Amino acid sequence: MKNIVFRVLSMLFGIFLYALGLALTMKANIGYGPWEVFHVGLANQTGLSYGIVTIIAGIVIVVIVTLLGESLGFGTIASMVVTGLLVDLIFWIDVIPVMSNMALGITMMITGLFVISIGTYFYIKSAFGVGPRDNLMVVLARKTKLPIGVCRVIVELAVTFIGWLLGGMIGVGTVLFGFGIGICVQITFAVFKFDVTGVKHESLSRTFVTIKNK
Repeated sequence: MKNIVFRVLSMLFGIFLYALGLALTMKANIGYGPWEVFHVGLANQTGLSYGIVTIIAGIVIVVIVTLLGESLGFGTIASMVVTGLLVDLIFWIDVIPVMSNMALGITMMITGLFVISIGTYFYIKSAFGVGPRDNLMVVLARKTKLPIGVCRVIVELAVTFIGWLLGGMIGVGTVLFGFGIGICVQITFAVFKFDVTGVKHESLSRTFVTIKNK
């Protein structure tokens, strides 16, 4: 039981850092990341909050990947719900200022990317499964036989374009996010000496069995 409690705390801490990092990149005010362009565009059109939109989009993605045969984890569900609510809470508290020039914006964007990367480390380390959007890329790679990197580019270009049509903000930060997040994750994992390929993610049903047997 002690082990699974530690894993849950690691997952929740990672999700918190991920949400904080997203808020920082958005407050950088130089253009949102690809998925944030999409979510903010939808929020602008529907009048819903950013967090609620991310949850709804996550539910749709979860349904799609489940129908396509991808297994889900406890972390997939937690990420889908908690991340959006935390970003809304951070925006509501309003403690992060909006950057007023490009230099400050780039600095905050890079800071946010590293916070997201550290959050990703703790989240993946918990081994409860990946987030809905990562699952979508895995499914596309499996179904199309294309490299997962190509699938990621296709998905992110698509959501960026749709989000821009819906009024989401694109800019230098969009490009910086798209290219920088992979570099920041790689640096972070190297610092923590973390081998992501060694993580065996646990399905939702397996997690329930583990808890039941404790």
